[in-house]
Amino acid sequence: MSGDRPIIVVGCPRSGTTMLQLMLHAHRRIAIPPETRFVLSAYWRRREFGNLDRAENRRRLARWIVDRAETRFVDLGLDSEEIVRQIIAGPGTLGSVLGAIFRQYALRFGKPRWGDKRPAYLQNLDVILRLFPDAQIINVVRDGRACVASLKEMSWHKEDIYGTVAAWARAVDDARRASRRLDRTQWHQLRYEDLVADPHAELAAICAFLGEDYDPAMAEPSSVAEVAVPKFKTWHQNTYKPVTTLRVQSWQQRLTPSEIALCEAALGSRLEACGYEVSGMLRPRRGELIRYTVRSARHQLAPAKRSLSRMSERILTEDVANTLATPRTP
Repeated sequence: MSGDRPIIVVGCPRSGTTMLQLMLHAHRRIAIPPETRFVLSAYWRRREFGNLDRAENRRRLARWIVDRAETRFVDLGLDSEEIVRQIIAGPGTLGSVLGAIFRQYALRFGKPRWGDKRPAYLQNLDVILRLFPDAQIINVVRDGRACVASLKEMSWHKEDIYGTVAAWARAVDDARRASRRLDRTQWHQLRYEDLVADPHAELAAICAFLGEDYDPAMAEPSSVAEVAVPKFKTWHQNTYKPVTTLRVQSWQQRLTPSEIALCEAALGSRLEACGYEVSGMLRPRRGELIRYTVRSARHQLAPAKRSLSRMSERILTEDVANTLATPRTP
């Protein structure tokens, strides 16, 4: 049954994942919280907490999540002591511990189904699926030129233009690998441009994928922005406004001609594969492409490096599946 499966929203940063989070949160049965910072960190540091079959270890993990500002637990608006009690009383797997928090967030709004959203999950789907094996993944794709234009304006984004272009290429490649690995009941992909042009049709397709009835309230995500987007995230101010197509082509003014030339030369085949037109009228200088190639190597080699790390981890860790995953609902 799909009605109790976790919903995970992924995509390149600035591709519309927050807007989709709000659209899903507006559904009468679904709650998707603001971005947190404890799922991946808890996984990487899981050995520090010991065997979670022991209640005292679950308590230590729970306190690590609820007491630290870095985890952004505070943005969920939950009673930390109640969460700690539930985790101590719950099953001894990491997936169950994390799932208990998101489930409680859904109950805060009287909803039966929970999910999570973070662009970084796209690079770590193997981790997400080890924690939540029956999760349904929704990937949002946006024109790479638009993502680059938006990212370069973000105060928290530290990459230069070459690394930013490479990040979009990697997101497309990660999504392509996931689409080959996961079946249509677990993987759904859509384009940001289609979502803002015809939100009812795209959201109805998402609901069909999730096994949910379509809720028209989803097409008005700004109605839930007050409760699902923290105030300090000023870069999400557009989520408080109605869905619009006005920014679809704004990259043409927000990028310089040389940046557009670099994007189209470096991302051309990927852009076209995702359904975006490439003018090809401008050509970047040779030095620009060389710098991009050098910078993109780190992004392109990351999946192979991660696979080797996971292989070593599986050799060192016994019975990983049973100690990580959320138990399946009977």
